[in-house]
Amino acid sequence: MANLHNSESNYDQDLLQSQPKKQQKSIAPKILIAISFLYVGLVLLIPASNVFVQAFAKGFTPLIEAFKQEDFVSAIKLTVGLALVALPLNTIFGLSAAWAIARNKFPGKALLLSIIDLPFSISPVVAGLMIVLLYGRIGWFGSFLEANNIKIVFAFPGMLIATIFVSMPFIAREVIPVLDEMGTEQEEAARTLGANDWQIFWKVVVPNIRWGLLYGLVLTNARAMGEFGAVSVVSGNIAAKTQSLPLFVEEAYKNYENEIAYSAAVLLALLAVVTLVLKEILERKTHNPNERE
Repeated sequence: MANLHNSESNYDQDLLQSQPKKQQKSIAPKILIAISFLYVGLVLLIPASNVFVQAFAKGFTPLIEAFKQEDFVSAIKLTVGLALVALPLNTIFGLSAAWAIARNKFPGKALLLSIIDLPFSISPVVAGLMIVLLYGRIGWFGSFLEANNIKIVFAFPGMLIATIFVSMPFIAREVIPVLDEMGTEQEEAARTLGANDWQIFWKVVVPNIRWGLLYGLVLTNARAMGEFGAVSVVSGNIAAKTQSLPLFVEEAYKNYENEIAYSAAVLLALLAVVTLVLKEILERKTHNPNERE
């Protein structure tokens, strides 16, 4: 009986000692979550909310007036134009690169993947400088371009090259995992039934990769329309000529035209919100096999 009483006492002591540890473990995740929310609020949510507060502090009038400015409208048109050209070009490249990497084994495959990821690791400002050093007046191709009256830097072509460069990896990087997961069985079956490569691509491949492709398109478009660093280096930031919407925001803010700057920033912020919503929807469909069918 004495041994039984001692064992019960020891059990009660161990239980009492273990309770504070359990409480500490339950508090730690809450502290981490609170820190995460605080960090996101200070770095992202509060600054983003301030853009909308400042833009609409005097109602919708400043936003309406901003659309009447020629420079503002020109910046919007130029930004949309860059995205409209860069998006299909990067789509063609991304699909071609993804198909070549996912369906073939060849020397330099890892090198090609590294080159595709290059825009992720290089600063956009450095990318813009590389374009200037290649196509500028004193660049490698500068004398040839000047002799033929072809202007790349400080013009739309240079801005387009910079936009294509920074938004290049997204489609390939989203489609490659989908092609790997898909395998080649369906394609081989279609080829056995007499389908040619073009028919296999449109009837078999595209329906399977459509969500990954759309996901890449959304990210590519957002990157193209929101790019600042590389475009600022190669554009010259000439109002109504080579000034994209992100550059217009900076220029208006520097000139103390705060209301117009915030109005332009609202458009970019709305683009970011739409991108996040589409990204979430497409990400679920991309990673959920049941929803892809």
